[in-house]
Amino acid sequence: MMETEMKEFESKKHPVVELKPPEEPRGEGSSKDERPLLKSDSSASYSPIAPEDLQELEKKFAAFVRRDVYGTMGRGELAMSEKLLLGFALVTLVPIRVVVGIVIAILYYVICRFCTIFSVPCREDGQEDYAHISGWRRVVIVRLGRFLSRAMLFTLGFYWINESFPNSDAVENQSNEQSGEPKQPGAIISNHISYLDILYHMSSSFPSFVAKRSVSKLPLIGLISKCLGCVYVQRESKSSDFKGVSGIVTERVKEAHQNKFAPMIMLFPEGTTTNGDFLLPFRTGAFLSKSPVLPVILRYPYRRFSPAWDSITGVRHMILLLCQFVNHIEVTKLPVYYPSEQEKEDPKLYANNVRKLMASEGNLILSDIGLAEKRIYHAALNGLFCQS
Repeated sequence: MMETEMKEFESKKHPVVELKPPEEPRGEGSSKDERPLLKSDSSASYSPIAPEDLQELEKKFAAFVRRDVYGTMGRGELAMSEKLLLGFALVTLVPIRVVVGIVIAILYYVICRFCTIFSVPCREDGQEDYAHISGWRRVVIVRLGRFLSRAMLFTLGFYWINESFPNSDAVENQSNEQSGEPKQPGAIISNHISYLDILYHMSSSFPSFVAKRSVSKLPLIGLISKCLGCVYVQRESKSSDFKGVSGIVTERVKEAHQNKFAPMIMLFPEGTTTNGDFLLPFRTGAFLSKSPVLPVILRYPYRRFSPAWDSITGVRHMILLLCQFVNHIEVTKLPVYYPSEQEKEDPKLYANNVRKLMASEGNLILSDIGLAEKRIYHAALNGLFCQS
């Protein structure tokens, strides 16, 4: 499909070289391709795209295109005024933010370590977490976690967060129609733009996330992720002792819906990030439990630098983000979405209807491309800049 289009596109000026992106897994329990999107793969072969073809390339992959003053991959030509601002920020603002950010991370790690020092983690189906501990320790972990996450966002220049709650009266009306069903949602469903999304959701509701298993072993972050109750992604096991990540997520969503004291789980059903103007197709894993969900729409308005983590390396993105004096985030929290009987029996219909609602309320453009096409776009960009 998209591979064929890519080969036709490249054949205009270059010999055709086959480019095969990895298949995108559709279920949360599937194995994932962990190759970096923006690093050259010596084993992969593709024809470099000529600079004059960049505009046509961006039309095909509009959901992943950066449109800020720093240009494609953050490597555009900058005006002298912008260079001076960056230079000033690098020697004044960035060191302060780095030190404060490290202090916040270490402080919260110490808090989590203190609260879990005599606790045994919950171990089930290859997962390990401290999210199910109760009492004062859980209260301290959650409240200070929310506070310090907001402090981290403040350190990064997000001084104000604009939150809106359209049609909030509809929540009670819908929930009253559900006979004997709990009112709280089973999961938070959000569009995915940046790693900053996680910080916002931690500051807002402190939910669990789906993360790579390697995250659990990272210094500082590993323990914090266990206190969040993250579900770690691993290859689907054939052993009967393992339900797979998709099954674990479904159970966690049901548990959060039935028990208001259970940790909420937050899911990005798009499976990858966009530039914030588009909404990609939703995977159905978040909707298999038949539980109601809370749709949340994030936006990062900008003038100079887009906080969207797309088509730019992580290091370059972090440096440019730290150099911005002020950053902005807008959040739209929709009413809890209660599935109809038809949607409960058809997870794909449920996912599509939630997606259409979020696109309509958030003024987002529905796109039919996904991670596979994103890899094609990034491979083409690598070819373009290598050629340059």
